[in-house]
Amino acid sequence: MPDQEFDFVICGGGSAGCVLANRLSENGKYSVALLEAGGHDNWIWFHIPVGYLFAIGNPRSDWLWRTESSPGLNGRDLAYPRGKVLGGSSSINAMIYMRGQAADYDRWRDMGLEGWGWDEVLPVFKKHEDSWRGEGPLHGTGGEWRVEQPRLRWQVLDSFIEAAESAGIPRSSDFNTGTNEGCGYFDVNQKTGRRWSAARGFLAPALKRPNLAVFTNALVQSVIVEQGKAIGVKLTRDAVPSTIRARREVILSAGAVASPAILERSGIGEGARLQGLGIGVVHDLPGVGANLQDHLQLRPIFKVSDVPTMNMLYRSLIRRCLMGTEYLFLRRGALTMAPSQLGAFTRSSVEHQTPNIQFHIQPLSLDKFGDAMHNFPAITVSVCNLRPTSRGSVHIRSAEASDAPAIAPNYLSTEEDKEIAAQSIRIARKVMSQPPMSRYRAEEFRPGAHLETDSDLAKVAGDIGTTIFHPVGTARMGVAGDPMAVVDKSLKVFGIAGLRVVDASTMPFITSGNTNSPTIMIAEKASAAILEQAGARQH
Repeated sequence: MPDQEFDFVICGGGSAGCVLANRLSENGKYSVALLEAGGHDNWIWFHIPVGYLFAIGNPRSDWLWRTESSPGLNGRDLAYPRGKVLGGSSSINAMIYMRGQAADYDRWRDMGLEGWGWDEVLPVFKKHEDSWRGEGPLHGTGGEWRVEQPRLRWQVLDSFIEAAESAGIPRSSDFNTGTNEGCGYFDVNQKTGRRWSAARGFLAPALKRPNLAVFTNALVQSVIVEQGKAIGVKLTRDAVPSTIRARREVILSAGAVASPAILERSGIGEGARLQGLGIGVVHDLPGVGANLQDHLQLRPIFKVSDVPTMNMLYRSLIRRCLMGTEYLFLRRGALTMAPSQLGAFTRSSVEHQTPNIQFHIQPLSLDKFGDAMHNFPAITVSVCNLRPTSRGSVHIRSAEASDAPAIAPNYLSTEEDKEIAAQSIRIARKVMSQPPMSRYRAEEFRPGAHLETDSDLAKVAGDIGTTIFHPVGTARMGVAGDPMAVVDKSLKVFGIAGLRVVDASTMPFITSGNTNSPTIMIAEKASAAILEQAGARQH
C-alpha cells in the first residue's frame, strides 16, 4: 500500500465512519479515505438477523476484547464484543432503533454544548431515517437508515405487555418520541427481514464514487501531528506499514474503545500515563480514556409452562428446518429475531423524573451469549440502569496497536447503582407475578426468589450482571476550560488542529437506551459541521 494523500482521512468504518464516508464524499469536491481495521461484511451471518449468535465471540467479526476484573462484579471480568468489520458493531448488534430521551440531549445542551438539545437533534434523526411509520413530526422517510417492525411475535411476550400494564407500566407503540416510557415491541434496523447495518445503509451507496477509497484490514497506529496540527495517520495494512496524509482533517471514528487508544498512541492523553509507556507527549489531555459509561444488564430468568419459547422450539430439528424454510421464502420467523424483541422503560422509584431502567425481554434463556439455550421453557427479563453513575476507563497497555486495551468499566461502584440494581430485580419480579404471566406458572430461576434484601440483590447483581454493549464517553464533549473534556461541541480535539473524534466516545452522558442510532446522529451532525467549515475555508 503506497503512501497516499486525501482531503479527509476517517479512521474506523463502523456506524459513524460509514455515515462520514457517505456525507463527506457526496458532493464530489473532496477525496475521502475510510480505514477499517476489520474486513468486508461479505459473510452470510452479517445479514441474517439471528447471525449475531455466530458473530459475537467470533474472531472474524469481533475484536474479542475483555474487561479488567471488576470489584462491582465480585471479581469477574467480561467479554466486551465490538464489531471487527465494515459497519462495526451495527453489523453484529441487536438492531434496535432507539434514540433515547429528549432529556438526554437537553442535558448535553445545558452543559454549554449548544446545538445538541432535543429540538436540534430531532431533525438530524429524521433526515436519515426511512421509517415504516411514514413521514411526520417525529419520523422521516427516504433516508438511508431503514426502520421496520419486527417480523415475529410471541404469545409469551404479548402476555408480558399485559402484565406490565397490570404492574403500572403503560403500553407504548413508539419508543422514539422523546419520552420512551412504556412497554411494547422494538422497532428494528432491518429491511424485509435482513439486517440493515450502517455499511449497507450508508457506505454501500457511496462505494462507486471515485473520490472515496475504502481500505479494509487497515489498523491505525497513530495520528501524525506536526506543529500542533494533525496531518495524517500511520497504519499497517496486512502487516505492511504505511502513511496516509490528510490535507484537511483526520477523523477518529473507531468507537469508544479504539478512538481513545489511537489518541493515546499518538501522544494525546494524560501526560504521566503516556510517559510511563514510553510515548512522547504531544498534548496533555487528561480526559482521554476517562468517563467510560456502559449499561450493565441484569438477566433475571423465569421458567414458564404451557407457552412456546425458543428454548424448546430450537431443540426440534423439524422446527429448525421449518424456521429456515420460512426465512428463505418469506423473510419471516425466528431467523429475523433480534436478540431482544420486546422492550419496557419505567422508573425504578418515584424520585426519577423520566424512566431510568430499560427491559429487554427475550423468549429464551441461556447462561451467556455463545452458550446453548437451557433445556426448559423460559424467558429472560433483562434490565439495565439507563443512567449509571459509575465511571470507568479505557487505556492502552503499550504503544503497539495490536495490544488489546485495558477496559475497566467499574460497574456498580456507586451506592446509587447498587440500589437501582436491587430495585430493577424487584420490578422484574413484580411484572412476572401479575396474572397474565402467572397463568404460565412463572418460576424464578435466576437470581433466585430466596434473595430478598437490598444487600443480597446488590451482590447477586454483581454475579449476574453483564454488558449490554453500549460503551460511550471516553473522549467526551465539553466546553473550553473543562479539564476532562476531549472535544468541543464541533467534536474538534482540544489543542490539536485538524483532528476530530466522531463516535460514541464523544457522548458526555450516556443516552437512555440503545446507543447505535444516537452514534449515527452524532456522525450526521459532525458531517454537516465538517462540510460547512471546509466550504467556508474554500471561499
